[in-house]
Amino acid sequence: MSAEKTMRKVAIYGKGGIGKSTTTQNTVAGLIELGRKVMVVGCDPKADSTRLLLGGLAQKSVLDTLREEGEDVELEDIRKKGYGGTWCVESGGPEPGVGCAGRGIITSINMLESLGAYEESEELDYAFYDVLGDVVCGGFAMPIRDGKAQEIYIVVSGEMMAMYAANNISKGIVKFAQSGDVRLGGLICNSRAVDNEKEMIEQFAEKLGTRMIYFVPRDNDVQRAEINRQTVIQWKPDVPQADAYRGLAKAIDENETFVVPTPMEIEELEKLLMDFGLMN
Repeated sequence: MSAEKTMRKVAIYGKGGIGKSTTTQNTVAGLIELGRKVMVVGCDPKADSTRLLLGGLAQKSVLDTLREEGEDVELEDIRKKGYGGTWCVESGGPEPGVGCAGRGIITSINMLESLGAYEESEELDYAFYDVLGDVVCGGFAMPIRDGKAQEIYIVVSGEMMAMYAANNISKGIVKFAQSGDVRLGGLICNSRAVDNEKEMIEQFAEKLGTRMIYFVPRDNDVQRAEINRQTVIQWKPDVPQADAYRGLAKAIDENETFVVPTPMEIEELEKLLMDFGLMN
């Protein structure tokens, strides 16, 4: 008798603009090639976390649907099927100047639960949450605060503010790990071609008590694929960058090392940055 399958709940965090949505969608495409069944929940008010998986189609967000149709919402109203059978959901955000964007995440996840999306988890291998920016308010912290996500990966680069954000996110993980089973699965370096970047992020990861799970090289094929409204694997499966995302997907799929991180003191982080010449 086979063991019961458990859906892995993964959240991708990182500084705004670091490439979380691109990394998430390209990683999911790699997991699809491995035969995994995935749901992606976009937790960014821009509602662009599933665009590539949907071939550029606009996905009506949960908050937009609620505003237009009231509480009488069906699961098919807020969930679309994308590349390789991936389920795609966008939380969305409030109307400009009204309310907190983090509320969209809370509303979205609660609605998915009430409509039974997670009850189909025996059919899903992964639920991915693509989360905006730093852990700065309750809504954006919800995936780790309420145990919706248990595996956290932080997208980082060899840039000073990206590493500051990763350190702050680690502090959030420590806080919520005390009352739940959320753990850090590793750092994903989304390269910005900074000098000695790989070595710096490896050392940074070591200081945090984790590891750099994968180094994604900088390549213009990522932008070319996005212009064509696809992930790199969909667009040109034979280019080197497609293999990079396959490697990242495999690293996450096979990962069994999850830790409560040890965030650095600001002076220690600044010393690391100075050692690598970032603050000279």
